[in-house]
Amino acid sequence: MESVFEIIAEPNRRAILSLLISSEQSVGEIERQLRMTQPAVSKHLRVLREAGFVESIVDAQRRLYRLKPGPFQEVDAWLAQFRRFWSAHVDALERHLDRMEHHPSTPRNSTSSKRNTKKTTRPNRERDKGEAK
Repeated sequence: MESVFEIIAEPNRRAILSLLISSEQSVGEIERQLRMTQPAVSKHLRVLREAGFVESIVDAQRRLYRLKPGPFQEVDAWLAQFRRFWSAHVDALERHLDRMEHHPSTPRNSTSSKRNTKKTTRPNRERDKGEAK
């Protein structure tokens, strides 16, 4: 069986999952929105269903697909370690910026000396149009 990450690596499956975030969808609705053939949609839904990403319910004459939380919780748990990593780095950056803000004598930008350089002016063509005779 494919891993959770192999399953969501496929772009059409991710597109189907994105559609199902907002509401339950039938195969026909998914076909129309993603401009895919019915067999292709059914194939991807089967893979997603077997992996536990989606489940189907019967509504009168049609089968509706909706998300199931299980595999997403697995992905979320794996990503948690990276959120902690980035959170620590973002916190360190925030502390650094706070220190810079409290010490205004600290140069913020090494390009500040460039601001004092003489700028070349360009003629104002709209203004000059009426002046030429």
